[in-house]
Amino acid sequence: MAELIHQPVLLTGEGWADYGLVDSGAGRKLERYGDYRFIRPEPQALWQPRMADWDAHGEFVPGADEDGGGRWNYTKPVPRDGWSLGWANGEERVKFTAQCTPFRHLGFFPDMAPVWGWMGQQLGERSDASTLNLFGYTGVGTLALSQYGPVTHVDASKKSVAQARVNAALSGMENRPVRWIVDDAAKFTAREVRRGKRYDGIIMDPPKFGRGPDGEVWRLEEHLPGLIHDARQLLDSDSRYLFLTVYAVRMSSLAIAGLLEEAFADLPGYVEHGDLAVREDGAGRMLPTAIFARWRRD
Repeated sequence: MAELIHQPVLLTGEGWADYGLVDSGAGRKLERYGDYRFIRPEPQALWQPRMADWDAHGEFVPGADEDGGGRWNYTKPVPRDGWSLGWANGEERVKFTAQCTPFRHLGFFPDMAPVWGWMGQQLGERSDASTLNLFGYTGVGTLALSQYGPVTHVDASKKSVAQARVNAALSGMENRPVRWIVDDAAKFTAREVRRGKRYDGIIMDPPKFGRGPDGEVWRLEEHLPGLIHDARQLLDSDSRYLFLTVYAVRMSSLAIAGLLEEAFADLPGYVEHGDLAVREDGAGRMLPTAIFARWRRD
């Protein structure tokens, strides 16, 4: 059975040419996205900023409710249709469009960069690995995985999947073997189980709360166990990994690791858990962003 490693793991994202965490503190963070800088809320930045003044092109001001609302306030011109950025994936370069969205994000999650790299390490030199990206958003992870074989990209948002396809074309990867699917992740996974499908790897990044294309309601604490159970049925002893990230919840990484330990009790390998973090440019201070749990074959 898969062995649970109790010692937490820290996966740290480092800045690169097109992205960096410039500073953080007092519940906010300052980031660079290419030629533009933005301030966003960050409750886990409990310390004080290193810099006295933050020169930014815009700031996201959250609303008074807890539903994730808010607005962008701009102090300098920003391309409303977005601008192109890139991330080096070995010898390849995945390109994508950064844009200020109503949900405070900018079109990708930079703290996922070490996760994309880790998945590549698990697949090694494979060029035929079949992988599944649930809650795939704008497809940066999907394009990174497409180097190793066919990818099934699933997201409930038509807009996100459309942007993922744009990012594929921007990267010159529009002809990669990717299935772009607009669907509820839990329903799609259950259907794949009934079809007898199998994957070499699965990554999932479920929200705390969400709705599917037909109004399906997703609540993390309520529906995650069933999704993990179904996802496990799509993997076997020759599969390489399952990677689960969870944001914005009052939950320990050990809790979701326990869920994976139960689900993978009949397979060999290891279950690990810990934090995702991003390191500030040149300072070494690390900002935690999410918790994760993962199963790996070796």
